[in-house]
Amino acid sequence: MSDPKILKLGIPAGSLQEATGELFRRAGYKITFRSRSYVPSIDDDEIECLLIRAQEMARYVSAGVLDAGLTGYDWIMETGADVHEVEELVFSKVSRRPVRWVLCVPNDSPVESVKDLQGARIATEAVGMTTSFLAEHGVEANVEFSWGATEVKPPTLADAIVEVTETGSSLRANNLRIIAEVLQSTPRFIANHDAYRDDWKRRKIDDIALMLRGAMAAEGQVGLMLNVPKERLGEILLLLPALRKPTISNLADDEWVSVVTIVEESIIRAIVPRLNSVGAQGIVEYPLNKIIS
Repeated sequence: MSDPKILKLGIPAGSLQEATGELFRRAGYKITFRSRSYVPSIDDDEIECLLIRAQEMARYVSAGVLDAGLTGYDWIMETGADVHEVEELVFSKVSRRPVRWVLCVPNDSPVESVKDLQGARIATEAVGMTTSFLAEHGVEANVEFSWGATEVKPPTLADAIVEVTETGSSLRANNLRIIAEVLQSTPRFIANHDAYRDDWKRRKIDDIALMLRGAMAAEGQVGLMLNVPKERLGEILLLLPALRKPTISNLADDEWVSVVTIVEESIIRAIVPRLNSVGAQGIVEYPLNKIIS
């Protein structure tokens, strides 16, 4: 029987590995990946990490081999795994947009809709998801597992494909067009049901989720601190699109106050000169690692 004071945590290997490691770092956990090792180290003696392909993560969490892990909603659906979804984590290797599984055909294909694919050959890594999608549309087709390079298979090896995309650039480069969206997916922090019923493990899992959520909330945000003449405070507050109402504190000089707030980093270069022009002084920008709501 496993030590109840150890949480077995799955980290997705592959495209999300570095993004996951960076997210954990911002959340306060240092994960170190070692070459040729599938056992990363983490600076928490109560957590054991294991690198697992995202495609397999939900299955291992459902079976209790892992207590918790990170994977995509798509692979939860593909494997039909029965897991507890702790948190949706909207991050990816390219953007913060969900990835999309899409049904594609060559640009010159006569196919215009899903129903035109009756009896067709469809290549995909997500066979179960694709088969279910086709069944919802009353279509029977020969859905074949693709071991990679799926975009290059039409029209010689397949009539259509179901493939994951974030930007669509690879599909366009291979002269493919989208005829339907099968599923949108975002990363999920998941837990085994039995593990989540254990008081200690649930608390540990929820603590990790809280810190990850805080790290994601802080992405693209910075703190801003400035000293403001009381007589200009109203003007300055109108310039601050704050995440929350700014914190205003009195200073030793009764004619001045200190203002602390959070703003999007992208507007700093535009807003700081305007703040300065209406009397703000001692303007300090500082990075944020986490915002806990």
